[in-house]
Amino acid sequence: MTNLNEITYVDWQCKLNGIGGVAEGVEDINQCIAIILQTQKGSDPHRPTFGSDIIKYVDYPINIAKANIIRETIDAINLWETRVKVNKTEVEIDGSTILIKVEWTLANGKTSGTVEVTL
Repeated sequence: MTNLNEITYVDWQCKLNGIGGVAEGVEDINQCIAIILQTQKGSDPHRPTFGSDIIKYVDYPINIAKANIIRETIDAINLWETRVKVNKTEVEIDGSTILIKVEWTLANGKTSGTVEVTL
């Protein structure tokens, strides 16, 4: 369990699936990106435009789905996670599983990271 005096970053949040844990720094940004991509637009009643429409493309042909998922990913991150700039996005589709890999850099250019999100 993390004590408040152990938190060293201004931006932090409770770690998902980690009781008493805190996500800070790169881990915080990766968790924010995952939440954005895994949230279907319209499912948050207080923020109906929050999230992405990636799930719409599950039944599309793979070549069409990949292009649309990449676009949705970049648009959603640009809108909802303004601390980062997306450098690269890759999509792998295996049956009904979608794996999205996002490489990002902080807006100040000093920190970068990679997050993998499975839908």
